[in-house]
Order: sequence, then C-alpha cells, then structure tokens
Amino acid sequence: MEDATIHDVLNGPATLGDQKRVRGWVKSRRTSKAGFSFVAVNDGSCLADLQVVADQGLPNYQEVTALGVGCAVEVAGQVVASPGKGQSRELRATQMRLVGPVADPETYPIAKKRHTFEHLRTVAHLRPRTNTFGAIARVRNGIAQAIHGYFAKRGFVWVNTPIITPSDCEGAGELFRIAGPTGDGFFGRQTYLTVSGQLNVEAFCLAMSKVYTFGPTFRAENSHTGRHLAEFWMIEPEIAFADLGDLADLAEDFLKNVLGEVLERHAEDLAFFQARVDANVVTRLENIVTSSFARLDYGEAVDILQNAGATFEFPPQWGRDLQTEHERHLTERHAGGPVVVTNYPKEIKAFYMRQNDDERTVAAMDVLVPGVGEIIGGSQREERLAKLDERMAADAKEDLWWYRDLRRYGSVPHAGFGLGLERLVQFVTGMDNIRDTIPFPRAPGNAAF
Repeated sequence: MEDATIHDVLNGPATLGDQKRVRGWVKSRRTSKAGFSFVAVNDGSCLADLQVVADQGLPNYQEVTALGVGCAVEVAGQVVASPGKGQSRELRATQMRLVGPVADPETYPIAKKRHTFEHLRTVAHLRPRTNTFGAIARVRNGIAQAIHGYFAKRGFVWVNTPIITPSDCEGAGELFRIAGPTGDGFFGRQTYLTVSGQLNVEAFCLAMSKVYTFGPTFRAENSHTGRHLAEFWMIEPEIAFADLGDLADLAEDFLKNVLGEVLERHAEDLAFFQARVDANVVTRLENIVTSSFARLDYGEAVDILQNAGATFEFPPQWGRDLQTEHERHLTERHAGGPVVVTNYPKEIKAFYMRQNDDERTVAAMDVLVPGVGEIIGGSQREERLAKLDERMAADAKEDLWWYRDLRRYGSVPHAGFGLGLERLVQFVTGMDNIRDTIPFPRAPGNAAF
C-alpha cells in the first residue's frame, strides 16, 4: 500500500485502480441507510476534500459511523471514479483507522459551519483546518517560494540580517526594547527588535552587488486597525551600481513575475478566494501581470489629485505624504492600473534617501496598486558621505559609524525597496484584515499563541 497526499489522489499522479493510503482530518461525515458512510477528509495538501466511502463490511464500521469533525484518520483503499457531483475521484476504503479522536465534540471550536474571522483569530492554533486559512497558508508559502526563486534566478544572494539591533533604521521611534537577563546592558548597550534589515544588507550590497533580506521585522505601533501588525515579514532587495529608474524596473518585474507564478500554481486556492472573499481577485492579479506600470513624479501626482474634482478626507498638498485614498485614486481612477510615484519631498522621507539636485526632494519611490495603495516603498540610497551627514542626527552619526564607513570606502550608487509579505498576501487573497494573513498575528493586546 503506497502513501499519497489527497492532492496526489485527486489531481495525479495517482490513477484509477491504484491502492493508496491517505492520512488527514475529518471535515464531515454522513451515513446512509444503505450501509455506507461518506467521510470527507482533508490533509492540507489542497483545498478539496477527498470523499472516502466506507461500507458496513469494514470490521470497524461502527467506529467509522461515530467519526466527528476534527478526528484524525488513516484510510487505505482503492482510487475509483466518483459518481458524485464536483468530484472525479474518491477512495473506496478497505481499512480505516482512527488516529486522533476529538476529546469533546461539543467544545470543538471549528464546527462544520461558517465562522467569523474574528472568532477564528481567538483559536489561531486551529484555524488552519478551515478552508480559508488552509488556502492562505498555501498561497503565502507559494508567494515566499516565488520570491526566493525570482532572486535566485537573477543572481541575488540571500543575506540574513540581525533581528537584534542598536539602530532605528526608519527613525520613527517605534521600536521594541530588549532587556536581557542582566538588564539593558546585556549587549553592552541598549538594543531593539529590528524594524528593517536594510541598513545591514547595504553592507553586503556594496560587496556582492545584488542581495536581499527576507525575515521578520517589528513595529511597536499601538494601532488596533486591520492594517497593522507588530510582527511581520519583509522582503528587501538591494542593488549596486543602480539608480531610482533601475529600482523601479526591478520592482515592476519582481511583482509581475511573483504574481504570475502564484496565478499559475495556485489556481484552485485563488478560485476559492474569488468565490468566497473577493470577486476581483484573479482579475486584479492578471491586470498587474499584464500592465505597464505608469510612472508619476510626486509633484505631478499632487497636481492630478488637486485637480481631480474628488472630495478627499485629507486634501492633497505638496509636502505631505500621500494617503491611501490618494493612492487608490491614482491607480483606480487616473491610471487604471499600477503606478510608481517618485521623488518625494525630503522632509517626509528617511535620512538615507538620496537628495535630488533640486534640494527639495529625494530619489524615493512608492509602487501603488489598485485596491490597496502602496505595496512597495524604496529609494536610491545616499552614497555621498557629505550629503548623508547633512541629514543624519548627531546621535545617529555615532551609532551608525559603520554605515558612514560604507560611504568612505568604495561607495557606489545603489538602491533598494521593501515589501511586506503580509501586505502582498492580503493583496493576493483579498482578505480584509492583515491579521488573517500571518499564521499567528502579533498586535497590541494579542500574543496568546
């Protein structure tokens, strides 16, 4: 008897007549008066459940008729054509064994019914058993694999940057402080959980030309909205001998390739999200893959918004950051597709972004997409030490002496961007709350699991 996943049985390489053994969890069971039990089993390998047909000839048939939702089972049998609607194959059981019972079916929190996402967040350890969160997990994995594959094919080196850092990369002050077993001095100085791997990965960029970091980052922002997490994953590529135009080209190519691969490999899960979560999921992704990204200067974008004839909650004004309502207007109404906005006012951007010749703006960019707004943010880095020092605070110069060194020893023009994995998963799946795009969400007041 050969082991197989449910994906193998339903979609190949298993063929009709094969003897297979599968293992998984019961999603439902019904028993007919004719002496048959129909048990839907899922092992997480695909969205679809495998229908297992057990008849009263099984020695433990009475045990089968008592199976409830959530029980873990092992089933051996023959793959046969299914007469039922919506399924081409089923498994005719010759053996069926209960591996893990549900101790108290009355208290099992994932019953065979629709649960609100709010409820499922309270049982995050069990929500992967639902169709929605199983599909999110597969899509999230597919996105991560596509990202690594994209960079590997193009000669990028994956660099693991520190999670513990003495530096505030963004300068926003939203850091989690670390106190070791001997207090704040465990590392000889105050340290924090990182908000970005960018500064560290720049050191490798200026030695290896094309690098990226992909890991957890942290923000101590006391926000309770569905757009913020205290812990999330960031993808941050960095390229040497490159300017802002090169970076915009990379961001566009990156998004098109990653989303194209997800469309190709996760059609079943995306069809589920389109049917149950967001009717525009597939169309939105296809439009990104096939569109040419429009490019607008920040000043041009502000002019477009000011002359749009639309009423905004936050009136657009030069010198202020674009809000989500502005970004969505630019993508959904003005361009009808993705937009790259470049050259933001330097006063609203980080110290490490390259100053433009007008001395008012920096070589920064945001990639905006319909339905979400900003999905990628990046910049050309300031490679000139004198210009970098103009915008660095005195304490930052002392803390980031090594970062300044990079501008003293063989500095070159270079650029990079950041993309939050959860934001991308949210865009791909259409999920409304970002806390549903990560296995165990960390947010103010919530670190239960």
